[in-house]
Amino acid sequence: MHTVAVLALDGVVPFDLSAPIDTFGWARLPDGREPYRVRVCSVREEVSAGAFTVRAPYGLEALAEADTIILPGVAEPPSALPPGVAEALCSAAARGTRIASICVGAFLFAATGLLDGLRATTHWIAAGRLAELYPRVTVDPNVLYVDNGQFLTSAGAAAALDMCLHMIRNDFGSAVAAHASRMSVMPLEREGGQAQFIVHDLPPAPSGAALEPLLAWLEDHCDRDLSLEEMAARAGMSTRTLNRRFREQTGTTPLQWLHRARVRRAQHLLETTPYPVERIAAQTGFGSPTAFRERFRRVVGTSPLAYRKSFRTGTP
Repeated sequence: MHTVAVLALDGVVPFDLSAPIDTFGWARLPDGREPYRVRVCSVREEVSAGAFTVRAPYGLEALAEADTIILPGVAEPPSALPPGVAEALCSAAARGTRIASICVGAFLFAATGLLDGLRATTHWIAAGRLAELYPRVTVDPNVLYVDNGQFLTSAGAAAALDMCLHMIRNDFGSAVAAHASRMSVMPLEREGGQAQFIVHDLPPAPSGAALEPLLAWLEDHCDRDLSLEEMAARAGMSTRTLNRRFREQTGTTPLQWLHRARVRRAQHLLETTPYPVERIAAQTGFGSPTAFRERFRRVVGTSPLAYRKSFRTGTP
C-alpha cells in the first residue's frame, strides 16, 4: 500500500486536514482493495484545529515511512517551524518522498527551503505574502495546483481535491481517480484556475487624484470604442502626459485600465443577465466576441461561459 502521512501542526485548518484523508481514503482499485494507507501525524499528541482538538495517533517518525507527505495549512503560519519538522521533511525529500502542501501549507513547505527555485501556488489572497517572505519561490496565484514532480502545492479549499485526484491518477490511473472523484462529487479536471475566484479590483487612484473624474467617466463609457487621444482630450492633457499621470496614480496605462473596467462590467453581466456572449462583447466595448473571449480569459483565467456557469446568481 502507498502510505500517505498528513502532518497536522497546531492551528491546522480543518478542511485542509480532512480533504486528503477523505480523497485518498475513497480511492479503490478495480478489485476493491484500498490503494492508500492514510496516517495523521504531528509533533504533539493533540493539536488545535480551531473549533475542536485533533488527536494525532502518529508522531514525526511516521514521515520516515511515508510515500507521500501532505502539509495542510494552519491558521497562522509560524515564522519558524516546530523543532524537528524541517529536518524530518528534508530527510524525507532526500529519500525521494513526494511532498505536497494545501492552501497556506505552502508557507510551511517554503520554510524548509525545498521550494527554492521552484514554481508554487497558494490561496490567491496569501500569494503576495508568500512571494514576499520567500523570494526564491516563484509564486503563481492563478492556478489550482502546481506539480513539480516530487513537490506539489495547491491553492485554497477545493483545490486540495484537485491536487489529490491528480496524484491518485498519477499513482493508479484514470479509472481509480475517476472513482475517487465521483465519491468526492468533484470533476476529475476543472476548467480554469483560481484566477476566476480573485476579485479583480480596478487599479486604485489616490483619494483626490486629478484622474478621478476621468476614471469615473471611463467606467460609465467603457462600452464605447475609446482611443487614447479621446481619453486625453477628456482629461484636458496630451497623450504623453496622460500616460505619465496614469502610471503615477494607478500603476497602469489608460488602455489597460479601460480593459480591466470592461472585464469587470462583463463579469457583472455574466453573473446577472442571460445575455449571449455576442451582446455582452458589444455592451462592454470589445468590438468582437473573439476579442472579448481572449481578453476575458487573459484577465480572469477562464472562458466567459465557464465563468457564468460558476457564478450566475440566479434569475435576473
